[in-house]
Amino acid sequence: MKPDIYVIGVDYGSDSVRSVLVNAANGEEVASSVFNYPRWQKGLFCDPSINQFRQHPLDYTEGLEHTIKDCIKQAGGAAAAAAVKAIAVDTTGSTPVAVNQEGTPLALLPEFQDNPHAMFVLWKDHTAVKEAAQINEHALTTDINYLDYCGGIYSSEWFWAKLLRTLRTDEKVRAACYSWVEHCDWIPFLLTGGTDIKDMKRSRCAAGHKALWSEEFNGLPPNEFFTSLDPLLDGYTDQLFTETYTSDESAGFLSQEWADKLGLSTSVVIGVGAFDAHMGAVGGQIEPYHLSKVMGTSTCDILVAPTTDIEGKLIKGICGQVNGSVIPGMMGLEAGQSAFGDTYAWFKNILSWPIKNILRESTLVDAATLKALEEEMLDKIIPVLSKKASSLPKNDDDELGIDWFNGRRTPDANQELKGALYNLDLGTDAPRMFRALAEATCFGAKNIVDRFIAEGIPVKGIIGIGGVAKKSPYIMQMMSDVLNMPIRIHQFEHTCALGAAMFAAVVADIYPTVEEAMVGMGRGFDAHYLPNEESVAYYAKRYPRYKSLGNYIEQNTNHE
Repeated sequence: MKPDIYVIGVDYGSDSVRSVLVNAANGEEVASSVFNYPRWQKGLFCDPSINQFRQHPLDYTEGLEHTIKDCIKQAGGAAAAAAVKAIAVDTTGSTPVAVNQEGTPLALLPEFQDNPHAMFVLWKDHTAVKEAAQINEHALTTDINYLDYCGGIYSSEWFWAKLLRTLRTDEKVRAACYSWVEHCDWIPFLLTGGTDIKDMKRSRCAAGHKALWSEEFNGLPPNEFFTSLDPLLDGYTDQLFTETYTSDESAGFLSQEWADKLGLSTSVVIGVGAFDAHMGAVGGQIEPYHLSKVMGTSTCDILVAPTTDIEGKLIKGICGQVNGSVIPGMMGLEAGQSAFGDTYAWFKNILSWPIKNILRESTLVDAATLKALEEEMLDKIIPVLSKKASSLPKNDDDELGIDWFNGRRTPDANQELKGALYNLDLGTDAPRMFRALAEATCFGAKNIVDRFIAEGIPVKGIIGIGGVAKKSPYIMQMMSDVLNMPIRIHQFEHTCALGAAMFAAVVADIYPTVEEAMVGMGRGFDAHYLPNEESVAYYAKRYPRYKSLGNYIEQNTNHE
């Protein structure tokens, strides 16, 4: 293998897209580039008060072009471009959009360019809570429970709930909507120059975990299941898909239009897309029965196991079990927390309100000093809180938190639930509240691990991936103590993008299998956390209180 064979992994996150140009011989990062979504940064098309989070496709396309071109420029220009053999893409999900018959998102048409319902419905958009509840009720009335392979509970974060809510909400979008497409499926379709939605290769990962596709059902549930739920869904199964594809397969070659835009060749192979955590698990060198936790704004937890071990088992309360959704030939199981880094970001925003709204009005210092002071204070809030919280004594009556600030993803999805802080008094200060929030997120992680184990799926250890895993030793040590398990932190900064690059190397036939790409391109681990015996005992006593408080909140909160 020549050292000048390059592949590109593109990772679409909640706030930005990042591309990495990787040496396929050894996984070395040659160049990387990040593009923050400009419309998203302005808060356009979103309304957090009703849990509406939408993203414009132009944020995605502009970021795609900018980051890939920037990577090629950093790597040396034309010579680097000539060495690029393949591109693969991961995205957040479920993040679907309404498209016309050509596969164009409606927001790219002039009449819909400012319509939020014509845009991508971000994973954390929970406007479809009512629709998800109706799907759950409806599934119990049919001869076959089509929710069996997605944990038994359908979520408002997912494909069909969002489609139904969109069709009900906007008559013009409903009339123009021919099909409904995941972000991870649209980008490869775009790059390959697709012009007919029926030619789109749909991701096994997205279809199986979020859209009720299952091998056992020979595809999607029948049209009758959806029409009896709501006649507005009549015919959509015919306009969607039956076949799905694993991400070691090619979606086609780079189109001439995009080759010209990016300065690449039309011989560049484009891989079938997948969700970020699934490719991130591969980039993080996942092993059977080791839980890969992609820790960002939320967590997405991935576990793989031999299909023979899972045969006949239905894992309740998770986000699906799908053959080949992570590594072809193995069963992929998904879980996660709807708010993880978002919980810390929320608290940071609370504490920084005076900085952003009062300090800026100060006349005591000049504008440049004010800006520098604000940036310094904002950068230090979480690190200083972590340091102070780590030095606090551990007592039985410490403040206690519940981590459902964006609902509960798993176990047992319920997006109507809310977060909580309990046992506050006049001695409660910011470090103590931060500790309670951090502890709550770690207890939420334990709740997931416990569910896997209770369902007969062993968890042998944790692989940490993502920003929180890399940047917060305090939280990672706490998680190791709470779980009473070792945690390894993958050393690659953009692990999801590296996973996408590994899949790109497979679709380009540089490696014959995903497993071999993981060996050849894996970059290893740069931090390890082991449980502290004293802290393990402390959290073991606290965890039942977390469960009890959560049960009380769930049973005594009226969401009607």
